[in-house]
Amino acid sequence: MPTLAFALPTLPGLPSGPKTYAAGPVWSGSTAKEVQFQPMPKKQAVKLWHRARDFDRRTSKPGCHGGAVGHAALQVLHALIFDRLNFASGRLDPSHADIARQANVCERTVRNGLNRLRDLGILNWVKRCRQVQQASGFIMEQISNAYALLPTSQWRGYRPSPEPGAPWPDTWGATPSLPSQLDQAAEETRRGGDPRTVLAMLEADATDELAATLARLGRSMQRGNLQ
Repeated sequence: MPTLAFALPTLPGLPSGPKTYAAGPVWSGSTAKEVQFQPMPKKQAVKLWHRARDFDRRTSKPGCHGGAVGHAALQVLHALIFDRLNFASGRLDPSHADIARQANVCERTVRNGLNRLRDLGILNWVKRCRQVQQASGFIMEQISNAYALLPTSQWRGYRPSPEPGAPWPDTWGATPSLPSQLDQAAEETRRGGDPRTVLAMLEADATDELAATLARLGRSMQRGNLQ
């Protein structure tokens, strides 16, 4: 049983699959073989949608309606991802009429949007048919396409937005440094704090010679006032 990716027409990074030419009134290249869809987690699918929208936004030019993707293609993509994609199984095979209803557009707009998504490498599909028995025998009947969302690595002209830089390894999980005891004592003095509290702050850090000197001076002044 071929997977959907295997059955897709050739795209960068995808192997080509065998084509089946049916004898009945169906589109050339349609296959009657069963297609195996690949599951796609909802989070991954939603991320593709946001990146497609960002792709369109960043390629938009002044005075033009939309960017590289276009409004119609985005509507079609939104309907496929949010209305018709089965995240658990990956099944995605709505008809053009169904996509048109979900996207609130006409079928011609659906066809144009699908072609645009395929040209950009965002979407691809397999044409499918099935065997139907009639009085005169069996004929091949066209059925809906099987669609696949492709990774951004295959999108033509797409450049991902720069990711925020990672913190330096020696700062991972580190808490912001506190002000020195001298700075805290100075701030307490500016606020009109109790002199005894200020002296205690200065004496708290024995490694700070300036703070220790100021603490001794403060204690001497206190003793002089008491005499």
